[in-house]
Amino acid sequence: MSSTTSAPPARKAAPKSQARTVFATSFGNALEWFDWQIYATFAPFIAMQLFNADNPVSSLLQTFAIFAVGFLARPLGGLLFGLIADRRGRKASLILAVTAASAGSLLIGLTPTHAAIGAWAAVLLLIARLVQGLAHGGEMPAAQTYLSEIAAPNKRGLWSSLIYISGTTGILCATLFGAVLTGAMSVEAMQEWGWRIPFFVAAAFGLFVLVMRIGMHETETFETGKLQTLADARPTPLMPARRAALLVILLTLGATVSFYVWGVTAPAVATATLGMDPGAALWAGAGGIIIFIAALPLWGRLSDRIGRKPVLAISLLGTAALYFPMQRLMSDQPWTLFVATASVLVFLAGTMAILPAVFAELFPTHIRTVGTAVPYSIAVALFGGTAPYLQTWFGAQLELPWLFSLYSVILLLISAATAIFLLPETKGREL
Repeated sequence: MSSTTSAPPARKAAPKSQARTVFATSFGNALEWFDWQIYATFAPFIAMQLFNADNPVSSLLQTFAIFAVGFLARPLGGLLFGLIADRRGRKASLILAVTAASAGSLLIGLTPTHAAIGAWAAVLLLIARLVQGLAHGGEMPAAQTYLSEIAAPNKRGLWSSLIYISGTTGILCATLFGAVLTGAMSVEAMQEWGWRIPFFVAAAFGLFVLVMRIGMHETETFETGKLQTLADARPTPLMPARRAALLVILLTLGATVSFYVWGVTAPAVATATLGMDPGAALWAGAGGIIIFIAALPLWGRLSDRIGRKPVLAISLLGTAALYFPMQRLMSDQPWTLFVATASVLVFLAGTMAILPAVFAELFPTHIRTVGTAVPYSIAVALFGGTAPYLQTWFGAQLELPWLFSLYSVILLLISAATAIFLLPETKGREL
């Protein structure tokens, strides 16, 4: 970069302003995951109301097909919102992302039934999920870039753990909200109108987050980097950026599959394959998620002390080592699900906590968000998004569930090898 033009002195946010900023970023990220999860939680009711109820199985499959469309939209959302974040600012991208996600929730809540408007109900649902997919593809990379840039270099690992603390809390709240709502209302009321409540709640919270984000400051790193980019017309070499993008994919593929297996679908799988009581399985899985959330900041802080590479190696290799033993432990007893999920997720938390910091430390300021967003969204769509389907296919169709476990372990080992042999140590790097 040219040294002839110096950036103005960085403006330091007051503690109260910084706390507001962190809250607005984290709350918005949690809301995005809440949006995502409530669709899956209330899918059976959506299927009955927005599709032809004469064929319940077909309606549910169509509902989940539209859920999958949201995953396909994420890479495009990562590109779109990543470009906005890198050209117009992190704040602008975060504002647009929460607006789009909330608009999608509101549209789902307001969509008339299939009985009222026929196939147009499914069309409106598809549009809403596409909008949410675009927003979700851009929200997380923009949020993790924002938090990484406002954090002190020696606390960036700790601060980056807020991404999965908030996101996983959103998933947990959506699951618990669904359990409470379905328990408090009759089946008939839930089918008629109760399933719309969480989407209206999400839209209302989105408005609150929007107001909070409008009052946020842009990051000093972005403002300084924008001035330096204007002063220096030389393009960034493509090979380092391409190599960094490949590292993002390789580091993500193992973690995203394991997170969906142990953090999202484990209760459903235990219910379907082991005969575990559904309610008990849900609470056991929730307990594992709470342990996961508690472990995230501990790993983040540890990475600030000993480095990103050792934490990633311990986390990924530990998760791989526990995979088969913990699956063998599980039976129809809920305590086995809790012990298994908590044990695996404690190790997996090490990777999830610090990946946002690692990704931010791999890219220069002017391509940091889009450089992370596109490869990350591709990896999540190709590997995380297909994990529940492949797990079911290997187990139910092939009757070889251990093959999926082997597939998951291989992906974890690829990510571990990437961290050990290819990833540079980025702890404390100035952004």
